[in-house]
Amino acid sequence: MPPMRATRIACALACLLAAGPVLAGCGGSDSTDSGGPTAKAESRPAPPKSEFPKPAGRTLKELLKATDHHSKLVVSPAALAFYRGENRYPFGVFERDHTQVPDAEVALYFAKVPAKPGASSKAGNKGQGAKAQANALDEPAVGPFPARIESLQTQPAFRAKTTSDDPDAAGVVYSTQIRFPSAGEWRIAAVIKEGDELESTLLPSAIVGEFTAIPRPGQPAPKIHTPTAADAGGDLSKITTRIPPDTQNKVDYAEALGKEPILLLFATPQFCQSRVCGPVVDVAEQAKQEFGDEAAFIHMEIYNDNDPGKGARPQVRAFHLPSEPWLFAVNRRGIVSSVVEGAFGLEEMDKVVEKVVAE
Repeated sequence: MPPMRATRIACALACLLAAGPVLAGCGGSDSTDSGGPTAKAESRPAPPKSEFPKPAGRTLKELLKATDHHSKLVVSPAALAFYRGENRYPFGVFERDHTQVPDAEVALYFAKVPAKPGASSKAGNKGQGAKAQANALDEPAVGPFPARIESLQTQPAFRAKTTSDDPDAAGVVYSTQIRFPSAGEWRIAAVIKEGDELESTLLPSAIVGEFTAIPRPGQPAPKIHTPTAADAGGDLSKITTRIPPDTQNKVDYAEALGKEPILLLFATPQFCQSRVCGPVVDVAEQAKQEFGDEAAFIHMEIYNDNDPGKGARPQVRAFHLPSEPWLFAVNRRGIVSSVVEGAFGLEEMDKVVEKVVAE
C-alpha cells in the first residue's frame, strides 16, 4: 500500500462535505467560560422512528419531495469506511455559517446507486459518477434511521488545554446504525424535524466495501511498536500533541499485544482539522482513569515527528487508515474486538472498553 497522503488524513472529514464545514470544526458562539465544546453539548437519545416519514415504497426523490422544504442546514458524514451489514454512521450538523448545531432531530435514508452494466463489484465500490448518483434518487428509499446525539464532553479534570482553548473543538457527534445490504455506492439523505415541519438534504454517497485492508472485528490485530515516554527521553511532546500530554503512552503496544486488552487510539489533537481529535483523546483519558489497570490505553499520533508535512507514521500505514480518529479495541488474544471511526463520547468508549475487558 502506498504511503497515505497527509492531506487526506487531516481532512478526511472535510473531503466528504457538501458545503464546506468540517465535522465539529465550528463550535458555536455560546461556549462555556473555559472555551471548547458548547454548553448545549448534551447527549440525547434518538427520536422515535414515528416522527419521520415511512418510505412506503417511495423512491428517495419522492420521499425528499414529500418534505416541507429543502434544509438550510449542512449534514456532513464523519466516516469513510463502511461495510456490508451493520455500520455506525457518524455525522455533524451545521448552519451555513459553519456553526455546529448540537440538538437537531435527524433521521437518515439511503438508496443503492445502480451499478454500471458489466462493471465489476470492485469497480462499483469506487463510485458510479453523477449520472448514476442521480439515478439512485429513483431507487426505493430505505429508512428511517434516527440519530442519537453523543456528547464529547468530559469531566473538567480530563479536558486538555488543547481542547478548552480551541473555540472550534467538537461538542457533539450524531450517530445512527445503518445496515447496508451489499457493497457498492449508496446515496444518503437526511430528514430534519424542525417543529411541525420536515426539512431534507442530500449527503455525499457512502462507498461500502472500499477500504478492505483496515483491521475488522474478529481479525488478528497488526503488530506495531508505539513510542513510550522512555523512547522519547522524557520529552512527551515528541509522542503527543495534546497539551498537557496525555498519559496513554506508558506501554508499547507490541509488548501488550496478546497479553492484555488494548485500547489503541489514532488521533492528533493539534492537527486534526475535523476538531474532534482533542475531545476524543480527552474521552480516552477519562476512560483510562475509570478503568484503571484493566486494559492498556495507547494514544498513537498520526504524523512523523508530529509534522503533517512529513506524512503519516508507519503505524498509521500498518493499519491502512484513510482518516482519523480511529479507536481499536484488541482483546487478550490479540484479536480485534471493536473498531470505531470518527468522534465518540464516553458512553461509546465505555461500551467498547467493557466489551474488550469481558473478552
